Amino acid sequence: MFATMTKPLMGQAEIADRLGVSRQRVQQLIARPDWPEPYVTLAMGKVWKREAIEEWIREHRPADPGPEDGKGDTTLGRRHGRRRDA
Repeated sequence: MFATMTKPLMGQAEIADRLGVSRQRVQQLIARPDWPEPYVTLAMGKVWKREAIEEWIREHRPADPGPEDGKGDTTLGRRHGRRRDA
């Protein structure tokens, strides 16, 4: 996971991993009016700049420990049917 954290762009899978949520939850988040605009839309989907996503997380999820520990915010939901904080 560490190598993923150093890449400058993020798709929905990387955002889901970063936040510790499902891709379905990411779909809900990107529908929010305060979500950053995608950097580019490709045939495979939307792509965001990592810095824009990290800024959104700092503003809207202040309890998130950040990418350094690779855990993301454990209060945001479920991932693969298990609570991350359980």
